[in-house]
Amino acid sequence: MPLDENNLLGKIMTQHPSFTRGGAVTKKRSVLKRHERVDLLKKRGQLADPEKVLGLPKTRPEE
Repeated sequence: MPLDENNLLGKIMTQHPSFTRGGAVTKKRSVLKRHERVDLLKKRGQLADPEKVLGLPKTRPEE
C-alpha cells in the first residue's frame, strides 16, 4: 500500500504537550527514584541496613 497524504499511515503522529520539557516550568517531582531514596536516607541517618535496597520506607523529597 503506497503512502500518500490521503493514507493515515503516511501521517506523522504528534506528541501531547504534557510530554515535552522544553522551556516550560516543570512541577517538582514528589516521587524519588530508588537511588535518590537511599542517598536521602543515608544523609538523614535512617537507613537501617545499607545493603538492603528493597522494602525501603516511604520518603518525602527535601524541600
